Amino acid sequence: MQKNILILIVFFISFSFFSQDKYYTKSGEITFESSVPSFEEVKAENTKVTAILKNNGEIAVLALTKGFRFKISLMEEHFNENYIESDKFPKAKFTGEIINFDANSINIDNNYQIKGNITLHGIEHEVIIKANIKKSANVITLVSNFKLKPEDFNIKIPNIVRKKIAQEVDVYLNFQLLKK
Repeated sequence: MQKNILILIVFFISFSFFSQDKYYTKSGEITFESSVPSFEEVKAENTKVTAILKNNGEIAVLALTKGFRFKISLMEEHFNENYIESDKFPKAKFTGEIINFDANSINIDNNYQIKGNITLHGIEHEVIIKANIKKSANVITLVSNFKLKPEDFNIKIPNIVRKKIAQEVDVYLNFQLLKK
């Protein structure tokens, strides 16, 4: 009898956890640019980023570092081998929370702050970023633009190219999250 009650309790807890509304994408976009005027464009895009957003504002994002594509293949090779060290650190992650967020009460267009931790190059760094979030039908669109510093993630820029790469990297996010 007690075993049946325990199984029933576990079932209801599991059901309530999994029944929570989530929004999801496997085709989110992250673009970064660290170009400096008068030098070659240093820009890459990853269009296979996974993101999960819960109704309560909890958000998790995962990008494979080898998924970033550059216009110049040699630049992509240097990015993966010398800077990000993609074989050693294959994933970039973000986990955090959208402050004062409730998916059920989003108006057409809202600005939010997102607080969390970015893990890149094996280093976790706390950030607070601004995002524009809007909802239409069963889709939540999250767009953000913010800056990161390579030094915050222990990414070394060799002296020979230091003047060709910006000290702050512009990061752009665009996620179309579908209700799951």
